[in-house]
Amino acid sequence: MTRGQKLQLLTEELYISYSQIFTYIACSLKYQFQYVENRPYERISINLPFGGGIHTVLERYYRSLKEKNALEPLNVLEELFEDCITLELDHMDIPAIYKKEAPDRKSVIQLGKSMLKAFYENVDLTNFEVVDVEVPLPARLYTDESEATDFMLIGIIDLLLMNDDHELIVVDNKTAAKPKKQSDVDDDLQFSAYSYLLASNKFTFPTATIKCRMDVLRKLKTPKLEHYHTTRTAEQRKRFAKMANAVLAGIDSRIFIPNKSWLCSDCQFIDACAAW
Repeated sequence: MTRGQKLQLLTEELYISYSQIFTYIACSLKYQFQYVENRPYERISINLPFGGGIHTVLERYYRSLKEKNALEPLNVLEELFEDCITLELDHMDIPAIYKKEAPDRKSVIQLGKSMLKAFYENVDLTNFEVVDVEVPLPARLYTDESEATDFMLIGIIDLLLMNDDHELIVVDNKTAAKPKKQSDVDDDLQFSAYSYLLASNKFTFPTATIKCRMDVLRKLKTPKLEHYHTTRTAEQRKRFAKMANAVLAGIDSRIFIPNKSWLCSDCQFIDACAAW
């Protein structure tokens, strides 16, 4: 079952996900193509199946620790990644757009395995407990005046840890070629969505500050694992809800316009955008 299918099982009510919110903010025309018209992709960046394969492997790693208190062998994780990529590409009927760091299928698999080796050798859970992995959560969206809307926010949190001080840490796993800027991590909307879901589901007090950590596996000749720390406050959760409701208002008003940015190079709807 894909993450999208898992999300749809969370609620039978009207809903919106972080991915939908991000897509609309980044380019509302892409939102229209993808979520309103349900257009088939014209092409797909290799980053999507690559990132999906890494997420699948990291879920296996952390779930094994949580449920069995055992480490999966590195070769098992590497084989799982290769299987994920192979299955995805073998069943793909549209062009895959490769990147310079991995220009073909073989190099994609090699890069993924080397990144997993770097993760395996550098991940450190000393003084941490794995609370849960791939946590699906729904939460009612409220207006700025604290009135309930008809929409649920839904999302799946990659990883929840607990430190020795019994503080919850929400972890988002990423892959990236370039290092993250701390300012971008501090402004990352996904952490705000995660924080909203956790507070709404009583994982923490409504007014509590939630600790967040972005774990980034870098796509380098010698891959490495980097950690970026930030927090989310109750005020930031409230601001996120305001943004989510603004997005919903834009969708309801059918405001869909193109927004040219660095994201265009990986867009699945380049021809449709050009013809718009």
